[in-house]
Amino acid sequence: MTRKRPNILFFGIDSLRRDRMSSYGYERLTTPYIDKFAKGGVLFENNFSPSIPTTPGYASMMTGMDCFGTDVVALRHKGPLGSHVKTLPELLSENGYNTTCVGFTGNPSSRGFQKYLDYEGWKPDESGRCPKAQNLNDVTIPELKRLAEDDKPFFLFLRHMEPHSPYLPPKPYERMFYDGNETDPTNHSLDEMKEFKPFADFITSWLPEGCTDSEYVDAQYDGALAYMDACIQNIFTTVKTLGIEEDTLIIITSDHGETLNEHQCWYDHHGLYEHNLVVPLILKYPGKLPEGKRISDVTLIKDIMPTVLDLIGIETDISFDGQNLVSLINGDKDEIEKVSEFYITECTWMRKHGWRTPEWKLIRALEPDIHFKAEIELYNLIKDPLELNNLVDEEPQIVNMLLGRMDAYIAKRELETGRTNPMYTNLNWHGLDRGPFKTSQEAYDSMYIGSISTAQKLQEKEKAQQK
Repeated sequence: MTRKRPNILFFGIDSLRRDRMSSYGYERLTTPYIDKFAKGGVLFENNFSPSIPTTPGYASMMTGMDCFGTDVVALRHKGPLGSHVKTLPELLSENGYNTTCVGFTGNPSSRGFQKYLDYEGWKPDESGRCPKAQNLNDVTIPELKRLAEDDKPFFLFLRHMEPHSPYLPPKPYERMFYDGNETDPTNHSLDEMKEFKPFADFITSWLPEGCTDSEYVDAQYDGALAYMDACIQNIFTTVKTLGIEEDTLIIITSDHGETLNEHQCWYDHHGLYEHNLVVPLILKYPGKLPEGKRISDVTLIKDIMPTVLDLIGIETDISFDGQNLVSLINGDKDEIEKVSEFYITECTWMRKHGWRTPEWKLIRALEPDIHFKAEIELYNLIKDPLELNNLVDEEPQIVNMLLGRMDAYIAKRELETGRTNPMYTNLNWHGLDRGPFKTSQEAYDSMYIGSISTAQKLQEKEKAQQK
């Protein structure tokens, strides 16, 4: 009897930044169960999602391609994912897998699953909190049991929303990392956010009335991670109880990171700063992957699909942009091209791209942004890891060098794909059916999230476009 291929349980956690995970050295114990999980598998210490936010991030994750390969750079991507790419669920279906997607119905990047299940990942319940991770478990665990009973292997993809704003973990997690007075009238750390018209109404709609302390909001994010971590352990327990642990490849990663009270990009995931680009990647497959291994080499989100296919033994003639990381895991570093610098893009609330090296970060605006930031930003990541000091005027030679490298890379990828850089062609990235913004004031006046429902509808629109 031929042994069936391994199952794949894939946690695609939205807005999870790796530097807030205790697995990655964060001082607060936010992810104890994931920490334990990582000790049984391989953890990549320097994994990045270069094209943010959600739609391009998941597109790269699910195709093994970069933004030139997917042609997707915008949150509000119009139309479907191009037919020139094949998604992981499509390929697995062709190879005899049952495929289910939880929590990502309708987005172009979730194309190809046989079954889609939804859960409440936005709105608070009668307690004023939103147990997103438990809501996901309520849908996922019965489906996991159903899939495990079938003769076919399964691919179960979970889009967790717990770290995505609004941060509303239930008790006791909302005060797990905070014991202050969130309405202290002498605290002014949220004043600037409350004056920022595009976001103020949305963010204050899910904060306690009169909240003044940014440390409280940051602690809600950390509490959400701890709550999600505990709920993920429920799924790990089900996997063990079903007796499929040895036959299941489990992946934990994220589409992009998150901004807290930083860079005037409050509690969202825009801005090409490190906290949005840094994402976890942890793989566990008992008997096939080493236990407790940590890899410091730079890896990218596009590397996931070719790596998964190798681990489960599926060959394909697809020429991926990403690299198969199995040789790196096995210590054969000569077999893989070392990544030290890469192209970065965003089309969320701003349209920008840039170039990141181990030492430098260059960000260039393709049109004026809502935050009235400089057209070009340059940061020394070694001396200024928080990216607080823009050196564009002090280091013109570095700026020109990085612009040159970026432009050369863009020209190379345009030639290889036969398509124009999607950052140049996605002029309706904001979904307003108009051209690029002429001024920052125009952008500021045009972009507005009023409520949780509005934020949800921005992603729900994609369902209608796809149908």
